[in-house]
Amino acid sequence: MIHSMTAFARAETSADWGSAVWELKAVNHRFLDATFRLPEAAKDQEIALRELLRNRLQRGKLECVLKLHLSDAEQATISLNTPLLDHLIELSEQVSQKLEKTSNINPLHLMNWPGVVETPEADDETIKDAVRQSFEQAIAKLLACREREGDALKNTIIEKLQAMSGQVDVIQANVPQLLAAQQQKVRDRIEEIAQDVDQNRLEQELVYLAQRLDVTEEIDRLITHIKEMERVLNKGGAVGRRLDFLLQEMNREANTIGSKSQHTNTSHASVELKVLIEQIREQVQNIE
Repeated sequence: MIHSMTAFARAETSADWGSAVWELKAVNHRFLDATFRLPEAAKDQEIALRELLRNRLQRGKLECVLKLHLSDAEQATISLNTPLLDHLIELSEQVSQKLEKTSNINPLHLMNWPGVVETPEADDETIKDAVRQSFEQAIAKLLACREREGDALKNTIIEKLQAMSGQVDVIQANVPQLLAAQQQKVRDRIEEIAQDVDQNRLEQELVYLAQRLDVTEEIDRLITHIKEMERVLNKGGAVGRRLDFLLQEMNREANTIGSKSQHTNTSHASVELKVLIEQIREQVQNIE
């Protein structure tokens, strides 16, 4: 399968403890670049979540957002570590005495101290499992979306490649008569300006002209590249970089054909080839 790098997925799980909602947004990128936006309660899972993502995706710029909503019952289970809190208050009072002035203790500052606010470990593990499972579901939906988009991209590119083959046929059909016409033009011109013509020299020049204007090799390579691109698309996988390389080679051949063109038909066909190559390149940028 061909996978697009542009996709969106949403996955939600809920239970007695509350709900976890994942939203994944992906766009094209040369490498895998993921940004996580996690609530405080899930920040310690980021490394594991990143590893999970790397095992499933190879390229793309992703924004992974988790919205965690705890139920009233779950929030009610939150408790204070009273011994630690008492100790912090005592230390705060000692600091105030050292400063020889009294200061009001901000309760929120104390609650933000690590370990002051506690939740039961069993509930934490339940929520962590739910967050991970929901993330796996979101990745699966993202991959399914990427496959649908990738299939559409593949069909579009195949159509463009078929159009390229049509333009190549036009050039191929015109080459023999164009070479013959150009050679005759040169022969007539030489006969006009010279009474005594060295036939051997003339034939050598005509052979050189034919070699300079002949685009057979470029056409053969272009046909090979088109077939290879079709093969890669049908094979599937992470093929974006290989397709991009093939497009560079196609563009090189199309430019050479354009520079050798001596007729309106072949010039027009070479321009169309370059237009089609650029259109394909725009699509390939979104392929993983």
